[in-house]
Amino acid sequence: MTTRRSPLALSLALALLALAPLAPAQEATQIPHIEGGIVVDGLLDESVWSQATVIDLPYEISPADNTPAPVRTTMRMATTRDALYIAVHAADPDPSKIRAHLTDRDSAFRDDFVGVMLDTFDDRRRNYEFFVNPLGVQMDLIREEATGNEDDSWDGLWTSAGRITAEGYDVEIRIPFSTLRFRDGEGPKRWGVIAFRAYPRSVRHQLANVTVPRGGNCLLCHASKFEGMEGVQQGRNLEVVPTLTITDAQSRDHRGGEWRGDGVRIEPGLDVSWAPSPNLTLNATINPDFSQVESDQAQLDLTSNFALYFPEKRPFFMEGADYFNTPFQVLYTRQIADPDFGLRVTGRSGSGAYGAFVARDATTQLLLPGVLGSSFTVLDQTSDVAVGRYRHDLDEHTSVGVIATARQGDDYSNGVAGVDTRWQKGRHTVIAQLLRSDSEYPAALADDVDDTSPAGNAWRASYDYETRNWFASAWHERIDPGFRADLGFIGQVGYEKSLVGGAYNWFFDKGSKITRVQFYTDFDITHRYDGQLLERELESKISVNGPWQSSFGVQGMTRERYWNGQLFDESYVNLFGSMTPSSAMQVGANFRVGPQIDLAASRRGQGRYFDIWGNFAFGRGLSANLDLFQQSLRRDGGTAFEATVLDARMAWQLDPRQRLRIAVQASNVDKDPSLYDEPVNRHGRDLGAQLVYSYRVNPRTAIYAGGTVGGFLDDENRELFASTRGAFVKLTYGWQP
Repeated sequence: MTTRRSPLALSLALALLALAPLAPAQEATQIPHIEGGIVVDGLLDESVWSQATVIDLPYEISPADNTPAPVRTTMRMATTRDALYIAVHAADPDPSKIRAHLTDRDSAFRDDFVGVMLDTFDDRRRNYEFFVNPLGVQMDLIREEATGNEDDSWDGLWTSAGRITAEGYDVEIRIPFSTLRFRDGEGPKRWGVIAFRAYPRSVRHQLANVTVPRGGNCLLCHASKFEGMEGVQQGRNLEVVPTLTITDAQSRDHRGGEWRGDGVRIEPGLDVSWAPSPNLTLNATINPDFSQVESDQAQLDLTSNFALYFPEKRPFFMEGADYFNTPFQVLYTRQIADPDFGLRVTGRSGSGAYGAFVARDATTQLLLPGVLGSSFTVLDQTSDVAVGRYRHDLDEHTSVGVIATARQGDDYSNGVAGVDTRWQKGRHTVIAQLLRSDSEYPAALADDVDDTSPAGNAWRASYDYETRNWFASAWHERIDPGFRADLGFIGQVGYEKSLVGGAYNWFFDKGSKITRVQFYTDFDITHRYDGQLLERELESKISVNGPWQSSFGVQGMTRERYWNGQLFDESYVNLFGSMTPSSAMQVGANFRVGPQIDLAASRRGQGRYFDIWGNFAFGRGLSANLDLFQQSLRRDGGTAFEATVLDARMAWQLDPRQRLRIAVQASNVDKDPSLYDEPVNRHGRDLGAQLVYSYRVNPRTAIYAGGTVGGFLDDENRELFASTRGAFVKLTYGWQP
């Protein structure tokens, strides 16, 4: 008889793997304390810079394999009582080829840039990233080591300046200690530091002060150690940000119809952030303004029955979001649609990291998952939300965590709780998670859900192996039919899925036009909870990295897919490619063709999909981003559907603080009603435009003003007409008493 280990036992076993001996301590470089002011203007002319620690960036870590850097980069680092100062001289043999544009914050990653990664807790779990392009445009992120995700939603308060010179470019940076979180104490602080430079030409050279071996699954393990910051002052760490939003939105049902709306709405709000210690941050918001200044990217998929995912863009939820990450997406904060208030705490305690928040939501939005599809619905009631997450590092290789989410309404409740673990050493990474949910839904949803009191488990376990050339992965997950994570984004339930895959990389010597070739393949199989085969899929891809920062290749897939009581054969061949031939242009395309299912008719046809996109710069401050994609399916002698979507955005960065942006989104869907048993719209079109002007002193103090207009047509409204319009002004002010 075979003994089967439960998911909980598996998670606990992984969490209690034998501990490995710690690596010997690395000798630290001292960061000197300096007196006297430094003007952050991009001119490295202050005499005190001669007292700073000098850091060379002698290695090219990508695409070359830790070879000598093609250009010289010298960084200097020093501290005062209240800030970290960094100066960089980036030499260039041909300064005319430097890529630099005036653009919005966090948007200059195609340019030349320099900066640092700071592991301020020296625990190899999480680090700050501060980068600056040659014109002083800032990019700041928080990187989570466990996932490799870089979150650019975090915006610190720091200053920078850059200047292009006859020898290259120079950059100065001042990072106040009040912007950072690090271990408390009177003595010297020990940080992990990686100095970094992006040098994009025909290939995107990445230079650093340390070597980073290929195939490594831990970047911060290779950071240099720096000591200093003794007796630094972090200030009061209190920030108060009042907001004022004024809107006027209107809509109508048909051409010539009466415009309806709530009139001019004035909504004041208040955000408060306080860090009573470096290990604890408290955030509160009252009557928050969660309106989005940037519109979502246009999406349309007629070959999937699952709800579409849109990323979070609201500052209160974006900041500190990495504290709540787990293998399953248990928290998707866009489910909190219209909150009245919110309170959040994040921090660290010894070897632990924690986060929690509560909110009152005026609208209860639900993602209703199923075996073959999912959709959103809304309950017309308020609900209370609570989320808690804690992760404990047993040592540098092993961590365990717990998470819980809860949402409660008048006759509705949903709760999720679980445990997860991660073990990473050398080439091996093991991750596992187990969750349990219990829910109660109102009788009003009886027609939309199979069970108004669902409950169930979800678990996942994965193993990754990575070397210089090889990568292998295997994982298995199971989600019961009654599992619900109403504050998360888990759109499919009632299935069990296994995947095994791997890749091999061929790297080419410096000077070759081709820098890397990769072959990847995987096989996965999915069964419904009752054993019915849902999908059996084999997928392979070969990709090539070449000149002009290009990536191109071919991908193929074949599968059996269950839909509406029968199995269909689907397959496709996908050609893809992208390149950046100059600092002013980045273009790419995908083209896919093959047999696929028309879900609305449960019939198979010949599908086609193409996507063409480009990012363009005109001079220093004008840019445009275009994305055009089309999806169609032919069957039974005709075209069942054809959908085209255009997303076009243009921005003019007048100066480092002022920006004017216009976005236009349009979609057109044509269907042949004679090819469907149920009635369908023959023709539909949507069109929307948004104009926004912004003036930002810093990430907290800004003014936004703009307007939107939208229109549509369908079989009942055969002429395109304006159906929505609106205007808004948003004011924010960051005050640090």
